[in-house]
Amino acid sequence: MGSIPTWARVYVVCVVLAAVACLAPLPAVRAPWWIVAVLAALYAGCERIPFPHSPKGAAARVAERGAPRGLGTFLPVLLAGAFLLPPSAAALVALPGALLARVEQRPRWLRRVWRAAQLAVAVWAASRVHWALGGRDAIALAHFPYALVPAGAAVLTFCLVLTALDGGILALAERVPVRGAWRGLFSRSLASVAVHGLAGLMMAVLWRSQYGPVAALLVLLPMYVSCWAFAQYHRERAAHQATIRALVQAVDIKDGYTRGHSERVGQASMMIARELGMDDERVEVLRFAGILHDVGKLGVPTRLLRKDGPLTPEERRIIELHPEYGHEMVRGIGFLGEARSAILHHHERIDGSGYPYGLVGRQIPEFARVVAVADAFDAMTSTRSYRRARPVPVALEELERCAGAQFDPGMVRALVRALNRHGWHPAVTAGVYPPTPLVSSRTEGNPTDKDPAPTGADECGAGRDPDGVDPSASGVVGRRRP
Repeated sequence: MGSIPTWARVYVVCVVLAAVACLAPLPAVRAPWWIVAVLAALYAGCERIPFPHSPKGAAARVAERGAPRGLGTFLPVLLAGAFLLPPSAAALVALPGALLARVEQRPRWLRRVWRAAQLAVAVWAASRVHWALGGRDAIALAHFPYALVPAGAAVLTFCLVLTALDGGILALAERVPVRGAWRGLFSRSLASVAVHGLAGLMMAVLWRSQYGPVAALLVLLPMYVSCWAFAQYHRERAAHQATIRALVQAVDIKDGYTRGHSERVGQASMMIARELGMDDERVEVLRFAGILHDVGKLGVPTRLLRKDGPLTPEERRIIELHPEYGHEMVRGIGFLGEARSAILHHHERIDGSGYPYGLVGRQIPEFARVVAVADAFDAMTSTRSYRRARPVPVALEELERCAGAQFDPGMVRALVRALNRHGWHPAVTAGVYPPTPLVSSRTEGNPTDKDPAPTGADECGAGRDPDGVDPSASGVVGRRRP
């Protein structure tokens, strides 16, 4: 409970009170309570029904951990309740299943209460709209296509309430910027909720027909199959992620001084993306880009990666091939999408003097511009074989100094805002960052004799360090590697 911000707890309490208000008229409601009981039991069962397991093995076990274990929030039952029952009774259907649902993250009881209250409010609102538009009579008389109008309005209301409440909890509990908390939530959810709504409508019509409740329950069988297929997709995705993790671990083993660098770049890239207001799907792909940006180092000789002294021009040319190696390695992984361009172009520079293709400004893909800033930031704030780590404020000063020449100024500003908001906690690789204020005075650290000293912005590029910012103009041209 201690990890949940105070305002998020207040928000949850407010939603719980709203759910209680929705349920308050129950004693005076005339409802078919046996339908309420059947639907509530059915929904609770759907929350607990597990999917068949895949064949056992190391890869299968990894995939199982990343895939849904059961039907989860099975919306057709809830929406059927909204179509069949008065609003307060329909809201009651969601409570037992939500309170008994599997929850992986702590605090489990708070997450269960939140989900129960959220669903109760959403189902109540959907039922209220449906009954106000005459949907009850349309279903009883199987009056099509008129029955689709109140049902469609109810589904839209249900989706709108769910996403509105979800955006609030993202902003308060996950600390997603307010302008991005609701962005895309409704549009991404509507198609799925609409399909579930059609299934719920079929259940309600069959329930009221001469065929009765048994026929209505048969609607759930194809929904179970579709959910199972969705779980298989998640298992496949989890297997891909396990492969990605193995590649990153191989890079860490090969270059011990950068151990953990890829994970930290993925974390910093996510922070920038959220500050820019990207939707969750793009944030996740950008995290993959940050994690995999240096996977091409697997094609670089180990002796060059571990060399302590300056690199010769020929050695530098060999190392500068690693973005192209990495792009070739991941080009067949379809779900990486824009991440592939970031792996290829994360060493391009805004002024066009980067590699491998010397792209200029907006020619450089957006993901590559994000990863370039995140990569340089972590390179400066972590210890390498050729220099000690710089303090975060000093690293930010250097990024700002080189913005416009080496880095996209918008990405640098986004990182500065994100760090001021959340602090830098490189041990955390998930999506929540405890707020810790940065050191307010950007004092210089105590770099070693190999640490690049700050230079003027016009000198960005003199003897560049491909993994971070530019070395000083002190004459060290063959500075250390990517």
